[in-house]
Amino acid sequence: MAVGGFVDWRGNPINRKVHGGVRAAWFVYFLTVVTSIVNVPNMLNMVTYLHGTMHMGVSSSSTTVTNVLGATSGFALLGAFLSDSYITRARTILLFGPLEFLGYGLLALQAHLPSLRPPPCDAEAEASSCEEIHGRNAVLLYAALYVGAFGDGFMRACMPPLGADQFDRGDPSESRQQSSFFNWYTFGISLGGSVGLVLVVWLENSEGWDIGFGACALLILLGLLVVAAGLPLYRNHVPEGSPLTRILQVLVVAFKNRKLQHPEKLEEAREGSVTEQVLTEAPSQTSSSLKFLDKACINGGRDGAWSVCSRKKVEETKAVLRVLPVFISSLIGYMSNPLLFTFTVQQGGMMNTRLGKIHVSPATLFIIPSAFQMALLPVYDRFLVPLLRRRTGYASGVTHLQRVGAGFAAVVLASAIAAIVERKRKADPEQMSLFWLAPQFFLLGVSDVTSFPGLLELFSSEAPRGMKSIASALFWCELGLSSWLATLLVQVVNRATRRRGGGGRGGWLEGATLNSSRLDLFYWVVAAVGLLGFLNYLFWASRYKYRQDPRLVDEPSADQDSP
Repeated sequence: MAVGGFVDWRGNPINRKVHGGVRAAWFVYFLTVVTSIVNVPNMLNMVTYLHGTMHMGVSSSSTTVTNVLGATSGFALLGAFLSDSYITRARTILLFGPLEFLGYGLLALQAHLPSLRPPPCDAEAEASSCEEIHGRNAVLLYAALYVGAFGDGFMRACMPPLGADQFDRGDPSESRQQSSFFNWYTFGISLGGSVGLVLVVWLENSEGWDIGFGACALLILLGLLVVAAGLPLYRNHVPEGSPLTRILQVLVVAFKNRKLQHPEKLEEAREGSVTEQVLTEAPSQTSSSLKFLDKACINGGRDGAWSVCSRKKVEETKAVLRVLPVFISSLIGYMSNPLLFTFTVQQGGMMNTRLGKIHVSPATLFIIPSAFQMALLPVYDRFLVPLLRRRTGYASGVTHLQRVGAGFAAVVLASAIAAIVERKRKADPEQMSLFWLAPQFFLLGVSDVTSFPGLLELFSSEAPRGMKSIASALFWCELGLSSWLATLLVQVVNRATRRRGGGGRGGWLEGATLNSSRLDLFYWVVAAVGLLGFLNYLFWASRYKYRQDPRLVDEPSADQDSP
């Protein structure tokens, strides 16, 4: 009845029939949708607020937003370390999530009170006479942005592992449900983002920034209250102390024992705490990779965590090091996504954006790939996965790495199609219909259905139990680093294609409009880089050994909740 390594909110052993399962995961789904309604549109619309209302320059507005997004990833790592080491994930969300509520509350207050913002003026027509925000008002603005990012980062790191904790990976039925959780978690992000791009953007642009930010604060508060209501139902992972310290201990002890010979049979060191033996996951069999780390298990005659390590700690460290090549190769493979996504939307703004009698503004074009994603995810989870599961025996239908690879391949194909469409758009004397972008939008949706949840599930399932939140935070950092690499690629291509000398033309993407740029050629560069990244990913993925067997070992039991 009980599941080892988990407790209820009072610290008592959990009961499988009372705690966890789909019923508990629904509270996490709700918070995912709510935070996406708030964060996705504000991530896209905040530049408009900073430039138009706070009168910051175009460059400084964009830089401020990207810096806040980068800080969110850093805060996510901090929150992940705290929740993995010392307090449960649900408590981390409830303790630090209110900071995001406070951040949006401060933004609403500043947007409402004229004394806290610069005097109104037309930032485009009267740029030289507009007063940029400064002094104490600027301090309030940055405090609101970074306090909100602090809370958002902590919640972002804890939501996926908290939801995954509600399912026992060792139970065949719950293993299947855990795989579905990541699909529906991704669906929740797309659903919330689509709702926010309509509702929140309309509130901020039409009803006022104070109304929009105030509504965002209330939505965050509502999400936190709902998560708090689910406390009696959660399975809470028991913190085991700093996982980074355990990894460092293995590396240090293995280095100190580097000259010792491997014994025929390693003696596992006794754990220093009975609690650790009872509550942590059982160590897997000794793996054949990274054998030099096995020397950390050799007892050289001294006791202590920095003198000899258990096999469990060694296997935990191996699991982390084995996933690093996949993590790095995925950075390159995922780099094409933000480029293709951003420039496809800009393409759409230059085309005939009427869908029947509806005129689609460039800002709302982000809804189109989200709509494809929301349509594809249920089909994938409800129909394709069960079909593949019967054929392959994998809980997810295919392995995590196969799913990620399919997403990377879809982006390469999307880049090639985008290059052809862009060339045709520039050659067409009349405005092309937005429908010509449907194939690349569709493939972007395929990529998000496969690579996004696939990477998240890979990092979560392969990470040791005491590092689930850190794995989730690393996933968000990977997305941020991929965006940074994408920006670097744009700069490199512009520098390489810029003609020197008097009257020389700018780089391929330095034209005043897309019509004066060579986006079609840049798309071919993106396709080539994506193909190289895909091949590099295949090299490392084919050599990866899973920490846990992704196959189903039994038929699902009849008494389990359905996802």
